[in-house]
Amino acid sequence: MIRFESDYLEGAHPKILEALQRTNFEQTPGYGTDVYCESARAKIRAEAGAPNAGVHFLSGGTQANLTACAAFLKPWQGAICADTGHIAVHESGSVEATGHKALTLPNTNGKIYARQIRAYCAAHYASDTQEHTVQPGMVYISQPTEYGTLYTLSELKEISAACREYGLKLFVDGARLIYALACAENDVTLSALAEYTDAFYIGGTKAGALLGEALVINDPALDKDFRYMLKQRGGMLAKGRLLGIQFDTLFTDGLYKEIGAHAIGLAGEIRDALIAKGVRFAVPSPTNQLFPVFDARVLKALSEKYSLSFWEDAGNGESVMRICTSWATRSEDVQSLIRDLNAVL
Repeated sequence: MIRFESDYLEGAHPKILEALQRTNFEQTPGYGTDVYCESARAKIRAEAGAPNAGVHFLSGGTQANLTACAAFLKPWQGAICADTGHIAVHESGSVEATGHKALTLPNTNGKIYARQIRAYCAAHYASDTQEHTVQPGMVYISQPTEYGTLYTLSELKEISAACREYGLKLFVDGARLIYALACAENDVTLSALAEYTDAFYIGGTKAGALLGEALVINDPALDKDFRYMLKQRGGMLAKGRLLGIQFDTLFTDGLYKEIGAHAIGLAGEIRDALIAKGVRFAVPSPTNQLFPVFDARVLKALSEKYSLSFWEDAGNGESVMRICTSWATRSEDVQSLIRDLNAVL
């Protein structure tokens, strides 16, 4: 079975495995205070142009999201997000379990906009009973979104401005950030995220690492004492160096960019082949996640050899499927998929 349903199906990039093996018998201090974590932090700060940012390594995206929300929000506050946002629909209520509600807004191709944020906050503060409802304290967005779409720099600036107007924190989920950065259509850089957000994270789990996310905190007030919350939420690993080594490797000699370009290039080949056959897409995603609409006949023909993700019902007997490429996707598997698509479409 050739699998295209997600981008975390393989183990880790060979360079990461080699680095872990090479350093296996070294003795280092624990809890992320080792030289590898410090080196990774320095490289990430340099890439982001944020020399004073706090950089913390966590094991996964859900842990990063719930720990950040728990740390950045006051007890009576919630996080504004798209109704398709990961914290609202894919994390088993983990943010709510910290005592903070996900305040959802209708999405457009996975995105929300500054005007919606302003309208939500204005309505909250105009209410005579505002203190009886959850106060918005944060805006949570993903880059790219759950639908593989991208926020533009102008949209990020507008959302950041709306957050400043209403005293909201802006937090960006970057579980697949590598694939946004590699897109020709993208104009949001790491330095832009450092400038216009309060915090964001750089995904490793879906980007060639065995596991791990690098949370970058741009607001010194939020970074202060964050390690207490990191410990309380189970995110302070005794063998913290295992995360540091991986991010140090990803940010050495452009490996992070190389991995992203690989996945984006192969996704582009699949996209072009589908467009040539007249296949329609549920959303116009330029990243490594594609959302073509297939009928039952096509799905049956593909199912014997390929595994794709069902995304949603498109009506009329059709389904929106997700095709995902990754750092480890093989060109020969992509060409095989294209040949079989051409034969059945």
